[in-house]
Amino acid sequence: MDVRYIDTEEGLEEARSLIGGFSRIALDCEAAGFHRYDDRLSLVQLTAGHFTFLLDPLALELSAVLEPVLQDAGTGVVMHGADFDVRLLDRDLGISLAGLFDTQIAAALLGRNALGLSALLEEYFDVRMSKKYQRADWAKRPLPQGMRDYAAMDTLHLEPLADQLRDELEAMGRLHWAEEEFRELEKVRFSRPDDDEDPVLRVKQARDLDPRQVDRLREALAWRDDIARERDKALFRVVGDPVLVSVVQRELGTVDELADLQGMNGGLARSEGEDLLERLARIDRLPDEELRGYPSPPRGSGRGRPPPEVEETFRRIKEVRNRRAEELGIDRGTLLPNALLQLIAEETPADLDALSTLPGVRAWQVEAVGDAVLDSLRT
Repeated sequence: MDVRYIDTEEGLEEARSLIGGFSRIALDCEAAGFHRYDDRLSLVQLTAGHFTFLLDPLALELSAVLEPVLQDAGTGVVMHGADFDVRLLDRDLGISLAGLFDTQIAAALLGRNALGLSALLEEYFDVRMSKKYQRADWAKRPLPQGMRDYAAMDTLHLEPLADQLRDELEAMGRLHWAEEEFRELEKVRFSRPDDDEDPVLRVKQARDLDPRQVDRLREALAWRDDIARERDKALFRVVGDPVLVSVVQRELGTVDELADLQGMNGGLARSEGEDLLERLARIDRLPDEELRGYPSPPRGSGRGRPPPEVEETFRRIKEVRNRRAEELGIDRGTLLPNALLQLIAEETPADLDALSTLPGVRAWQVEAVGDAVLDSLRT
């Protein structure tokens, strides 16, 4: 294995010349969201033939090199569990994929119980992958040799694994199922979160707070966000949601009381706690009529409980789905997720054409279970 860490323009140019000669590559991406404020693309692993390149997007502009390869439908791109990586490539490099083969999707359609790359490599090739750096900080520089070696393993065996899975899919008549899923995954794009969303909506315990506590929590979340952004740390690494909820439920008068709170980082409390206490005090001085409290959902946003006839239809088609999934030997949610069952129960399509036009329904799903679903709708 020829592994090359590329963080210079000269190295990138050499990689470009070598990559261009292959009709298929294996690809993986690493992001820094577990450690950093921003889940930026921090490493791109690319295996072509016996070359494995570890490309540093923090040091280099990679788009010009990767775009001609990844957007060429004539070049196969093998990935594993590519959904998040596809979004990263779109957001950070402006690149979409063509020619994708996702080994996780392939394994799911074959009915594999364990879909992780490590489990599949051990099953097919008796290769055991280390888990040491699963949650490593991939934005760390210089990148230690151990992390480089670990990263290279993510793409080293992807092409032979794809070959094995493709052969099995073809033998079972399911290759076109996988191809449809691959093409749909190629269409995925990054969608930026709504900047206007109230942050308290992302805290589960917020619903149980009174209006003033909710406003205190909103201020505490803003305090944490400012610190996380400044220090380039993931939010939960500054302080977790449960700790902030505990803070806003108490009347803490001093930094020492804040530092002594279970789960609170004492150093953080002593360096930044005064600001938090001042913010909370401002909320405490507001009159009740100026409190925002927990946001009300937009009118019409709540679906509510469906009518009894829809619930009964959902139950029938769920039983059909479950039986068919067992016959096919694949996961129930892979065959038809519950969200699609609910949509089918509400829309009650009259025929296969109507079923196939429902949003999210794949042609292979109609082929695999469509007739049985329609029969259950007629009973």
